Amino acid sequence: MARTIGSHGPKTMEAIRKAGLKLIYEHGFEAMSLRQLASEVGIQVGSLYNHITTKEDLLYDLIKAHMDDLFAQFDEVRAEGRDKGPVERMRDFIAFHVTYHILRKREVFIGYSELRSLEPNHYEEIVALRRQYERHLIDILRQGEALDLFRCGDASVAAYGILSMLTGVCTWFRPHGRLSKEQVISTYSDLVLNGLMPPSR
Repeated sequence: MARTIGSHGPKTMEAIRKAGLKLIYEHGFEAMSLRQLASEVGIQVGSLYNHITTKEDLLYDLIKAHMDDLFAQFDEVRAEGRDKGPVERMRDFIAFHVTYHILRKREVFIGYSELRSLEPNHYEEIVALRRQYERHLIDILRQGEALDLFRCGDASVAAYGILSMLTGVCTWFRPHGRLSKEQVISTYSDLVLNGLMPPSR
């Protein structure tokens, strides 16, 4: 590939991120080489080291950016739902999680499938962020139980089950498929809330 951009500056780093995201998603982290990455960007291999130290640094950068974006957007949802009850908060969480995972399919896939490829310190940092996100859902479940609106037994286990179901949308949803995003959100919301409802309700 002909050199199309300079080897310095934020534009090149953004091009490296986009190329890395594409190549890791398509081929996997281990299979992607720095030579392949440089070719995709249109620079010499040596120029990559003006921006990244190692291939693992790029992977960490991509996953960390994904988590930062996730929290930035989710914080807005939380702020808007501060005065809502657990049922409404659960609906908001489901709508946010499904929407984000549909729109950020590549980032989500890499964040889950390539987590094992991170060095220990980076791995622990990302896992801690994921647990922080999970705790928000656990808090909604516990609030619902306290008000006798939900019955979930172990809130942590219930949260992991809900997250697994919701996150799976990025593996099968197609923008022009049979169901719209809104229909998927509605279906998942009914499944989750009906499953949490106490028998007497």
